[in-house]
Amino acid sequence: MPGGYMGKVLRVDLTAKTLKEESIPEGVTRKYLGGKGYAVYMLYQYLKEYEVEGVSPADIDPLGPENVLIFATGPGTGVAGFPSSGRYHVMALKSPLTGSIGSANSGGEWGPFLKFAGFDAIIIEGASEKPVYLAVVNGSAEIRDASDLWGKSVLDTTRILKRRVGGINTSVACIGPAGENLVYMACIMNDEHRAAGRTGLGAVMGSKKLKAIVVSGQEKVPIAEPERFKEISRRCLDSLRKNSVTGEGLPTYGTAILVNVINTAGALPYKNWQSGVNPDAEKISGE
Repeated sequence: MPGGYMGKVLRVDLTAKTLKEESIPEGVTRKYLGGKGYAVYMLYQYLKEYEVEGVSPADIDPLGPENVLIFATGPGTGVAGFPSSGRYHVMALKSPLTGSIGSANSGGEWGPFLKFAGFDAIIIEGASEKPVYLAVVNGSAEIRDASDLWGKSVLDTTRILKRRVGGINTSVACIGPAGENLVYMACIMNDEHRAAGRTGLGAVMGSKKLKAIVVSGQEKVPIAEPERFKEISRRCLDSLRKNSVTGEGLPTYGTAILVNVINTAGALPYKNWQSGVNPDAEKISGE
């Protein structure tokens, strides 16, 4: 397995309460890299299996056990000094909000710590009858009871599970009452305040009675050519610092700096998406 990958995927069947470690074929990593690319590849494999069984995408209930949820990292996730190394991606066969593929992205510690726990991705199948959480610690995984956590907020759940699981480099991705009650726009939250906020994937977690995924570990992400990698990372960071948006705007104003850029592209939601252009965009822009 090339540098940047831990080389393992965790497949979890919540219906059967089984966990299985799988390797990622090197051809797949070279073609799809990781993160969203790998998740889309895996979802397509499920669609092909369903097709053989006579199940069409239209037959898949986004809040049913047949929906699949995938948490995936990329080769740069968890690598110190590499731009955007804190990101991870979540995808589902179907979003309860849109009826199409579910896709969301988040930053923070959870993505890197998943790799430190020994895995590049987690695939969630089926649904539990009772609330559970998944603990992934130093290369081992376990499905645990979460009955006492059901109904608790994201903040409470995160703090309780960090104490309960303990360890170094521990992070929690979880849902709150919105996800539990299958609200179509529910987010998956990690590190208390970071959100995989698009397409209602928190509701998919809730439908599976999966309250949280806790990751913890101390493994290091392998680098094939450390010195060459450092030089490439340095050049990338220099380019980001010199760019007016990534070097000044985003650090100062956050994503509000992008309002005018998105508005100019016609992609700023206005009047409940009746239009992609807001004539008063400058009034809400970070600029």
